[in-house]
Amino acid sequence: MSLIDEAKASGAVIDEVDTKRLNQITEGANHQGIAAQAASHDYQDLDALIDTALAGAKLPVIVAADGITDPHNLGAIIRTAEALGAQGIVIPQRRAAGITSTVAKVAAGALEHLPVSRVVNLKRALDTLKERGFWIYGLASEASQPIHRTTFDRPTVIVVGAEGDGLSLTVQQSCDVLLSIPLRGHVPSLNASVATGMALYEIYRHQWIAQIQISSLQNQNKPV
Repeated sequence: MSLIDEAKASGAVIDEVDTKRLNQITEGANHQGIAAQAASHDYQDLDALIDTALAGAKLPVIVAADGITDPHNLGAIIRTAEALGAQGIVIPQRRAAGITSTVAKVAAGALEHLPVSRVVNLKRALDTLKERGFWIYGLASEASQPIHRTTFDRPTVIVVGAEGDGLSLTVQQSCDVLLSIPLRGHVPSLNASVATGMALYEIYRHQWIAQIQISSLQNQNKPV
């Protein structure tokens, strides 16, 4: 087996580029035709992230970002997810932003508390989450089911796509339900990080209301 085949088998992303691009990546260093880019962030294995999420919350919530290339958007998604109590983030390796210094800066400390898993194949990762009991909800502007009419009563994955392109077809096919955020203005869609924040708040609002109702019933049944 060649070195390239071994690297691919280990999950490394291999891109063939011209010399001009290699010179740019290495800032003019003597690269001899090959260069490696190592992640600056310590990503968590997907199975470990799932185990931690299920152990840490009765109804865990994980965010999956499909093709978010803007590091500012990714950082804002991470910050909002941590602030609202999500258990983790899943991002793809290809055609998407990774955890960079810009992402960390925008996340404003959230990366210290929120695990991120970077996967080779997002569709396969969603299938794994399904097998572990998670329900997959995809955000899509054209979906017929509005998010405020949805009951979030099981472990949840909320999938958000890139601005303009939205969710890829293969990712949509892995979703159990596609949800929309109803808009009343002339703008047809929301910024990806804003949409994620609104979706997460709706999920947790539903869980908070359900918990209040349960607590109220328990108090009513207590002997006087």
